[in-house]
Amino acid sequence: MSAPPKSDVPIITPQELAEADGFVFGFPTRFGIMSAQFKAFLDATGGLWRTQQLAGKPAGIFYSTGSQGGGQETTPLTAITQLVHHGMIYVPIGYTFGAGMFEMENVKGGSPYGARTFVDDGSRQPSELELQ
Repeated sequence: MSAPPKSDVPIITPQELAEADGFVFGFPTRFGIMSAQFKAFLDATGGLWRTQQLAGKPAGIFYSTGSQGGGQETTPLTAITQLVHHGMIYVPIGYTFGAGMFEMENVKGGSPYGARTFVDDGSRQPSELELQ
């Protein structure tokens, strides 16, 4: 999908999720939903779902979109279904960022559903405000 090769960052398998105490999942947006690659990763957790190994674990999300209209609301809303089917406890960021939420001088991502950034063609990096 034209993404650059990744470094030597370790790759987790779906089965290893059972070992974690909680999760913060990050993924890009494709046409208003999570990318197919991440959806395929979650689709491979059927055995964990069947044995309820992820039930009760807290989970949050962060995501990126290519534009302001690129799935800012639909991406987290469709991602939440993956978490709740497992019985995970969805932990949104909420509107808890204080004055930074209302700053209107800079382009920034962010919503009550999870942290987010705009990436445009992939060359834009998160701003300091978005990282906060």
